[in-house]
Amino acid sequence: MIFITAKFRILPEHADRWPQIAAEFTEATRAEPGCLWFDWSRSVDDPAEYVLVEAFRDETAGAAHVQSAHFRQAQQTLPAHLAETPRIINAAVPQDDWSPLGELAVPDRD
Repeated sequence: MIFITAKFRILPEHADRWPQIAAEFTEATRAEPGCLWFDWSRSVDDPAEYVLVEAFRDETAGAAHVQSAHFRQAQQTLPAHLAETPRIINAAVPQDDWSPLGELAVPDRD
């Protein structure tokens, strides 16, 4: 799978509305056949920072994402709301879902 994490610093005047601003792009990406997940979180330390965690089935799915019409549209519309260029980590990992965090294993609660 292709695993991507990106940090977006939003202009303060747009930060509270970022989920709505990015909603169309988010929905279209989640509908892509190769998208495993596409999830936004807001920083608890910086209300103007959002973290995007996304994953695609493979390199082909990742390429289809960046070649899609909704990606091109996002390239045109989203930067106007950003304080700086987003920062990204992009890696191919040999799995297709989240793994349990064994160091914080929760016992069965039956």
